[in-house]
Amino acid sequence: MPLALPEGKRLAISLGPDFDAHSVWMGTFRSTSQTLLSRGEFGAEVGVPRLLDTFERYGITTTWSVPTHTLQTFRPAVDAIVSAGHEIAAHGVYHEYVPKLEPAEERRLIELQLEQHERLLGSRPRGYRSPALDVTDITLDMLAEYGFDWDSSLMGRDFTPYHPRMVTHLDLELGNTFGPENRVLEFPVHWSLDDFPELESFKGSPLMQSNQAVLERWKDSFDFAYDRCPGGIMTFALHPQTIGRAHNMIMLERFLDHVVSHDGIWFPTLSQAYDAWSDTEPSRPVSRPHPADLESIRHV
Repeated sequence: MPLALPEGKRLAISLGPDFDAHSVWMGTFRSTSQTLLSRGEFGAEVGVPRLLDTFERYGITTTWSVPTHTLQTFRPAVDAIVSAGHEIAAHGVYHEYVPKLEPAEERRLIELQLEQHERLLGSRPRGYRSPALDVTDITLDMLAEYGFDWDSSLMGRDFTPYHPRMVTHLDLELGNTFGPENRVLEFPVHWSLDDFPELESFKGSPLMQSNQAVLERWKDSFDFAYDRCPGGIMTFALHPQTIGRAHNMIMLERFLDHVVSHDGIWFPTLSQAYDAWSDTEPSRPVSRPHPADLESIRHV
């Protein structure tokens, strides 16, 4: 189902930064290198102001996914984001790699980030983006249990929000089985709309791409969505310490010039996009029977 966009709007775009700062290096990469930490500091001290300036000039309001480690380490930058009218979503405590967590620890960290959001910002986040865009079998159920409206971690669509289903049974010969649709609404992401893998420089990284290649990919994705997916949403995952570098900011602004040359573009927060969704109730799931049930049927 498409979004019920405001009158005159054709396509929504979420240029949502993941403001990881130090935590991505400490949590996901398990490093305390002063050089890597300084890259996170660049994101807070340079990247955030540059993005806020660009967003203001282009009239963009968006959702920033922020680990609570960043809330506490770089509070002035977070205050500037909030003062500019942007939304803050949950993004873990210390950019923990969620698939490595035991269920009890995953629950503890969900509860801790909710408590820290309430204490530090005065409100609970409505949405969640998993650090490293990866979840466990229980992540989405916990988000629903704790009252989240939306998630933006999965890749099961490209420009259409949807209610995700977890794969509950894996079978190489008989096919996989899905569970029921989750109450939480998914705003899908993809590595192709994430700046970090292709633009964050690592020594010898095989993923690095030229800015021109990334820009053309983003423009092609936008053109397809604009022409063929009216009522859809493009969901980006940007990183202040990556996109905030001078050459990357020039690329981002060239992309925005292309976008705003089209009529009917809406730049909502993801919670505003959630409120524009026209079908928040999961439909009846369609799933394959378990192989054991198939075997029982054969013997009837």
